[in-house]
Amino acid sequence: MQTQNTQQNTSPRTPLLTTKLPAVGTTIFTVMSSLAQESGAVNLGQGFPDFNCDPKLVADVTQAMTQGLNQYPPMAGVPVLRQAISDKLQLLYGGKYSADSEITVTAGATQAIITIILAVVHAGDEVIVLEPCYDSYVPNIELAGGVVVRVPLVPGSFRPDFDKISAAITPKTRAIIINSPHNPSATVWTKADMLRLEEILAPTEVLLISDEVYEHMVFDADKGCAHQSAILFSRLAARAFIVSSFGKTYHVTGWKVGYVAAPAALTAEFRKVHQFNVFTVNTPVQYALAAYMADAKPYLDLPAFYQRKRDLFRSGLAGSRFKLLPSEGTYFQCVDISAVSSLNEADFCKWLTTEIGVAAIPLSAFYGDGFDQRVVRFCFAKKDQTLEAALARLAKL
Repeated sequence: MQTQNTQQNTSPRTPLLTTKLPAVGTTIFTVMSSLAQESGAVNLGQGFPDFNCDPKLVADVTQAMTQGLNQYPPMAGVPVLRQAISDKLQLLYGGKYSADSEITVTAGATQAIITIILAVVHAGDEVIVLEPCYDSYVPNIELAGGVVVRVPLVPGSFRPDFDKISAAITPKTRAIIINSPHNPSATVWTKADMLRLEEILAPTEVLLISDEVYEHMVFDADKGCAHQSAILFSRLAARAFIVSSFGKTYHVTGWKVGYVAAPAALTAEFRKVHQFNVFTVNTPVQYALAAYMADAKPYLDLPAFYQRKRDLFRSGLAGSRFKLLPSEGTYFQCVDISAVSSLNEADFCKWLTTEIGVAAIPLSAFYGDGFDQRVVRFCFAKKDQTLEAALARLAKL
């Protein structure tokens, strides 16, 4: 009878969970994209193109599929793609990375970053992030049991404050994450910046996670501007995980393919986690990317491609009350809204979407404490007609 009563009193029940990420809710990107769709707004919020990639790249994927390249590839990535990546890093930065032991193909840069953090961060380890920062960094560190140490970039200019970075390093610091060209501010670290970081880290055991997904989007080369990869600085490269993204470079963000380059000892630890959290990456796409990389022109031409779009967008806003901040790299343009509205950043973006018909992202979303400095971010990785439609609406301001 006791068993019978127990069965009668037991109903289906979902066990209660204690969340590992109590501060994480619906992201501002989801909120703004939904609002843009509901309002019929031009969406310059989320950072992805609204135009197609090179048809040749799609044809290369199709060819790989029809050739039967559809089963699991090696865990670290197909050898021909890893060799193509190695060759590219040698060509651009003089980096000598072994395709066998120092390059790993990942399911996008976001997976690459969490895998790095899970591989090297132990409970209680501190990881420095420079705010404003990409929204995955902090949850990644928390999931690994690490302690987030937030160091602000200089408000307004978004330059690194090396005195604050140096002061943040303790015996518990395991890693620092940097991002150049920088999302969301569109600033680019200089050679002097990288040398200063190299000097600060030299006497420490701190690892460097260098998020370089916008490496091919640095503008104004005629003024001497160039991407300063951590690979170019030997003392940084020796302690660095370099992260990049084919999705950003080839206009295929939905394919979710990237890579990590790191010294063999670091790569070995990275792959221990990589094999269990993703194992391997889409086979035909890897072969297609390897074939497409035989021609360097697409990524070498990318700075000019996006600089023209940047200049089109900036020219269209030049007569407005927006204060244009520098856009040195990425495909983002930040503006100061102080002369346009008294609303805070988040409320302004909602108003701009519903009333003007253009979606943007508040920079406060990239700060842990929601720091509001009256700056919002637009994405200009769009067709010219999309940008022109947005500019026509923004002209009302």
